[in-house]
Amino acid sequence: MASLTWIGKEAVVNHHREVPYRLLKGDPKLSVGDGGGAGEAYRGVGSGNLLVQGDNLEALKALLPYYGGKVKCIYIDPPYNTGNEGWVYNDNVNSPEMKAWLGKAVGKEAEDLSRHDKWLCMMYPRMALLREFLTEDGAIFVSIDDNEVQNLRCVMDEVFGNRNFIATVIWQKVYSPKNSAKHFSEDHDYVVVYAKNAEDWRPHLVSRSEAQDKAYKNRDKDPRGPWKSSDLSARNYYSKGTYSIEASGGRVIEGPPKGMYWRVSEDAFWEMDKDSRIWWGSDKNRLPMIKRFKTEVMAGRVPQTLWPYNEVGHTKEAKEEVVEVVGGAEDGTVFITPKPTRLIRRILEIAADKDSLIMDSFAGSGTTGHAVLAMNKADGGTRRFILVEIDANIAQTITAQRLTRVIEGYHPGGGIGLPPDVSDSDSPPGRAVPRGTAKETSRRIH
Repeated sequence: MASLTWIGKEAVVNHHREVPYRLLKGDPKLSVGDGGGAGEAYRGVGSGNLLVQGDNLEALKALLPYYGGKVKCIYIDPPYNTGNEGWVYNDNVNSPEMKAWLGKAVGKEAEDLSRHDKWLCMMYPRMALLREFLTEDGAIFVSIDDNEVQNLRCVMDEVFGNRNFIATVIWQKVYSPKNSAKHFSEDHDYVVVYAKNAEDWRPHLVSRSEAQDKAYKNRDKDPRGPWKSSDLSARNYYSKGTYSIEASGGRVIEGPPKGMYWRVSEDAFWEMDKDSRIWWGSDKNRLPMIKRFKTEVMAGRVPQTLWPYNEVGHTKEAKEEVVEVVGGAEDGTVFITPKPTRLIRRILEIAADKDSLIMDSFAGSGTTGHAVLAMNKADGGTRRFILVEIDANIAQTITAQRLTRVIEGYHPGGGIGLPPDVSDSDSPPGRAVPRGTAKETSRRIH
């Protein structure tokens, strides 16, 4: 396997082992709910969620003795390293905190590091620690764009092993082109997926959409219920798939379309016809079709690698969610790169169980926590989250406020970020959300 080399690599490959263990100090004044003290929670005694403010490398090392091997799903949205700097969450690696860390970890070589070298030095030890949190059947999902996707893949191949690469998902993050773009309007980000052990990891099915369910109808009043038709022919070669079919009225179908083969043998075809599993239709010139009953198909659909905005949300929706819950400027300057809760819900639907522990060590505005709370509210689950955010201002004024208001049932729309098809009428504002929600939020590493 080819490996990536950069200035400072030797200094950081084993750096995660050298980071000292530290104690987390809980702040009861910043906690929400009745899940016990922050000390109990991070020791795994309580059932609460955690929000830790501090350097995620130190936070992860402090949490590792208690949560190592227990996290089913990790989602992170690390800095994209675009070089942009005019807003509250610094999206390159030139923040004072990161400069201090690089100088300490890499030494004088840090002065010669390029932007990409710095990003790689920052990411490698954090990835190495994150892997240790995953259960054997767990997976990590990482948002990224074209600036670092190739470097991210190389680092994750080294840390997780290229055999554990699952997919690179394309998320359509905008719904209209940016006409001011110099070259191309960037319509997508990536979500890179690796498993702790690809042989053990299996994704859950994704729920069928309302439009997909509507495709099932019962045109012949079949007692087995709604069905939809599918082609009898396919391109895959089948040795018994070239027979003729005599339809009612004496019409003979000489065989499948050119270059195609019937999906089933002749004997199987007529057995299916006897069982009313063949749809001939009203058009006498139409080829027969196979009836696929809704009750016999999978409860959902296999996850795909293209996630359109109408299914998992877009960046404008994400900004509006933050503004609605915590307030701020309508132009999105409060937080420029949040992810929509629908995107995280899709990830959790695929990779987490109803009682799973979920981690996000680049918490930002708290979308992952919000998504966990919303899913628990919708299905009665007991999922828990561990969030880490380095920026004290963001952690306290955005992340913590967002989670607190969601926990308390606050949302201008009357809910807590649930999709339109989920009723939230039984949860008036101000009422604490029941099972599976945040019991506390813990801040600061000392």
